[in-house]
Amino acid sequence: MPRIEVNDIQIYYEVHGEGFPLVMIQGLSANANWWDPRWIKTLSEKFKVVAFDNRGAGRTELSEKEYSIRLFADDTAALMDALGIPEAHVLGISMGGMIAQELALNHPRKVEKLILCSTYCGGEKSVQPSDEVMQTLMPNRGALTVEEVARMTIPLIITEKFLKSNPGVEEFVFQQIIRTPISAEAFARQLNAIMNFNSWDRLPYIKAPTLILHGKQDILVPPQNAPVLNKAIRGSRLVYFKDSAHGLIEETEEVLAAILDFLTQP
Repeated sequence: MPRIEVNDIQIYYEVHGEGFPLVMIQGLSANANWWDPRWIKTLSEKFKVVAFDNRGAGRTELSEKEYSIRLFADDTAALMDALGIPEAHVLGISMGGMIAQELALNHPRKVEKLILCSTYCGGEKSVQPSDEVMQTLMPNRGALTVEEVARMTIPLIITEKFLKSNPGVEEFVFQQIIRTPISAEAFARQLNAIMNFNSWDRLPYIKAPTLILHGKQDILVPPQNAPVLNKAIRGSRLVYFKDSAHGLIEETEEVLAAILDFLTQP
């Protein structure tokens, strides 16, 4: 398994394909295993795709530092340096979208184009999930098995309708989640970083061309967050997917078409 020293930790990473780099950043508790194989296959046909496990997730070390979205962005920038990547397109989903915002703000020369999926700006301007969703997201994970956490997570990121009409998807995603699970401690520290994140007043300083993608059925990061980003990031483009939830799995072909159209335009 390829790992490289970045800041004070060893980060696990994967590289797929050749061409201009596309750095892909995962969300809360997730790791490189969680990317839909169709995303990796399709995007790596055009780009050098770099996927990795965030600090504390999957196969990347935990560390003793206080977690913040800024720290995760600095990790991403340092990983790019370690891999000899001076600039790249950057795609982040959920917490990864928050990290991508911080990367574009604090390391602007590293970000050629920016794609923000299923994410928000944090703070008072953000729209939070329902109390029911929050209760599902924040149980005492130390008292649950890995399998219980996985089963609890799937309905938060994929619609019930899609799971029922696509037999085998739930089991596939379940296996992705349990393969290299996050510890309860690391999950809590990542979640705390999200709760303390707020980019709202800095969003106008993002200069990279930006595409915002959001599913209308997202219950984890409600779709009302997308126009907040769209309004604040000058020149950004917003695309909704009416049948998709947080993971954007339901309309994969349309999502990938939007990403490729954006990245391949001059």
